[in-house]
Amino acid sequence: MSLELVSSTKSFDGLQQQYRHWSKVLSCPMQFSIFLPQTADREPGHRYPVLYWLSGLTCTDENFSQKAGAQRMAAELGIVLVMPDTSPRGASVADDPEYDLGQGAGFYVNATHEPWKRHYRMYDYIVEELPLLIEANFPINQRRAISGHSMGGHGALVIGFRNPERYTSISAFSPICNPMACPWGEKALGAYLGADTTSWEEYDATVLVGRAVSPLPLLISQGEEDEFLKQQLRPEALQLAAEACGYPIRLERHTGYDHSHYFIASFIEAHLRFHSDFLLRNHLGSTL
Repeated sequence: MSLELVSSTKSFDGLQQQYRHWSKVLSCPMQFSIFLPQTADREPGHRYPVLYWLSGLTCTDENFSQKAGAQRMAAELGIVLVMPDTSPRGASVADDPEYDLGQGAGFYVNATHEPWKRHYRMYDYIVEELPLLIEANFPINQRRAISGHSMGGHGALVIGFRNPERYTSISAFSPICNPMACPWGEKALGAYLGADTTSWEEYDATVLVGRAVSPLPLLISQGEEDEFLKQQLRPEALQLAAEACGYPIRLERHTGYDHSHYFIASFIEAHLRFHSDFLLRNHLGSTL
């Protein structure tokens, strides 16, 4: 898979870049952003661990890179940041006039129903295609962590719970924790997967946490003034499910914070330090 460099900007002695490529999984061109630290005290040929960041509804690959201020800490810790787009895009890609379905709202699922199933396979893109592309073209080792915000927090939880051998740790800001029981999730899962709600369970963190056989370190940050907290996010459902099965969960609630990137920027350093404890260890249990 060839890469086309779209932009490159120096940031904290590293490079903030954007690339375009053809996605076989999504059957359309895709863009992603990447931050590459350039740490002078590392030996030539050094390969970095990577944090995959999944953004939320209406976002592109640029929102987090431009608003979260994560580059300074990523540069200090020596962690690559990879920020994919939130959905397939293009004139031939199915869309919806509402913001919470279609382009910009891929929900990190593999769609099974028309008109979505040809392009909307974001789960496979994030888990399989994109990491292969990144590891083949950048100085990356195979230590991966995953994080995200809102819809992207949902994606990070689902992907981490279903693929514990691929990641060292999971974190999320304001995630959609129980999409089977909230308006955003009911709309998206119903459209992409159909009316049979048993198929939705594979994309619901509150269900998946009880099926997890190999728990990963998990950090969730939630603002108490988040306008979507009660109706859409439902972190208490995930917390109760995790406690019921003994899955260790660190849920931090922050007074006065809302759903915005100001919240992410306030605590992204803590999340990167959390992941660094696992990404930068000498040994990883899996060779993946």
